[in-house]
Amino acid sequence: MALPGSLRRQPASRGLVSHCTHHHIVVFLLTFFSYSLLHASRKTFSNVKVSISSQWTPSCLNSTAPELRPYELWNSSHLFPNAEEATLFLGTLDTIFLFSYAMGLFVSGIVGDRLNLRWVLSFGMCSSALVVFFFGTLTEWLHFYNKWFYCCLWVVNGLLQSTGWPCVVAVMGNWFGKAGRGFVFGLWSACASVGNILGAFLASCVLKYGYEYAFLVTASVQFAGGVIVFFGLLTSPKEVGLPELGADEDDSVEEDANRPLMGNDDVEDDDRNYSIQATDTDNQPKAIGFFQACCLPGVVLYSLAYACLKLVNYSFFFWLPFYLSNNFGWKEAEADQLSIWYDVGGIIGGTIQGLISDVLQKRAPVLATSLLFAVGSLFGYSRSPNSKPINAVIMAITGFFIGGPSNMISSAISADLGRQDLVKGSSEALATVTGIVDGTGSVGAAVGQYLVSLIQENLGWMWVFYFFILMVRNLLFKNSLSKFYLQ
Repeated sequence: MALPGSLRRQPASRGLVSHCTHHHIVVFLLTFFSYSLLHASRKTFSNVKVSISSQWTPSCLNSTAPELRPYELWNSSHLFPNAEEATLFLGTLDTIFLFSYAMGLFVSGIVGDRLNLRWVLSFGMCSSALVVFFFGTLTEWLHFYNKWFYCCLWVVNGLLQSTGWPCVVAVMGNWFGKAGRGFVFGLWSACASVGNILGAFLASCVLKYGYEYAFLVTASVQFAGGVIVFFGLLTSPKEVGLPELGADEDDSVEEDANRPLMGNDDVEDDDRNYSIQATDTDNQPKAIGFFQACCLPGVVLYSLAYACLKLVNYSFFFWLPFYLSNNFGWKEAEADQLSIWYDVGGIIGGTIQGLISDVLQKRAPVLATSLLFAVGSLFGYSRSPNSKPINAVIMAITGFFIGGPSNMISSAISADLGRQDLVKGSSEALATVTGIVDGTGSVGAAVGQYLVSLIQENLGWMWVFYFFILMVRNLLFKNSLSKFYLQ
């Protein structure tokens, strides 16, 4: 006689701890910090926008000041006649990066399922570090300023950075099973926020020497991280002789723990192994195609939902320091440090909401509730007074209700979708599904970055927040997702 579901799930939670080895800890830390370093290099660009804008526009000179000759030498860095046009171009660069990043995600997921995940990840980290060095440091040292060159470098950077997320999620999925995944992935998905904090800290420390040194430091650390990943990361338990997930799950207790949260609760008791890797490597399913992955239940719906959510989350990521400096007149270094509180809220939100979703054995209700509160937090933050402590508190609350759901969809839910029974939980589907979800989200974020700069220039920051609220409301009440939230 089958036990009630709540009783059957308890041993699985204990199994999460009992099956954890030092290899699991090393994999957790290496994947965590590898993606943190990728995000730190992205965050550097948003943290130095004020300095770059000042460099790219002419200074306000006294009418009696001498005119420096030759003109081309002293004014070669002035790509734009005013700060408004420079700001619009910075938004365009964000859009270019995210579009190329999104396109790269669709390809990187497929490549990651067919090649060694460690090779793909380390190559992306080291190559992206070199591009960031060329973009922010080498061009400034050589006094070479060209809009088209910047655009081309940022396209390449987006493509290279896209190798990161599908690979690290697939590696984590290979090592950590269903039991407690909401909490484990909720805690692990804080890697992006930790990277944002690290990038803001590094940039603020060296910004006084010039923005080129902010790019130099983050690029150097990222390159070193890529080398460590190449020599130290284990992509699956079988590389060290450990049983693959599901290999030792002979009874219904462990089997229930590996059942996807996305599916029907009335799954038959005799449904078998939903582990990341098949127990028989000889019969392991081949990598599924892009369109096959799109047809998996929930993939398209969550991808569309993530497009709206990532638009808002990445707008804070790219524009928050600039907004604080531009709207309140705070120093750029102070704005960089204050923006960390948004990521702190995201870290706490992703961990707590992931844990709650494990307890409830449901992801969607937790997301819907959090996004409902996100509307109120966005409205409140748009009216934050010129006070750093109050701004930091409201910012952290906003990060909790926006960054938390974003982390959950991009990690735990993506892993759930890639381990459905239709693909028998094959790891050969996981990176592809993750690339589709995050790639679709990045398309939405790419469109949003250009719209943010456009709305801000013509209507002001208040209308930017109204735009964010509209996106979250669309995510909550969109007819195509209404049934999905009720599951």
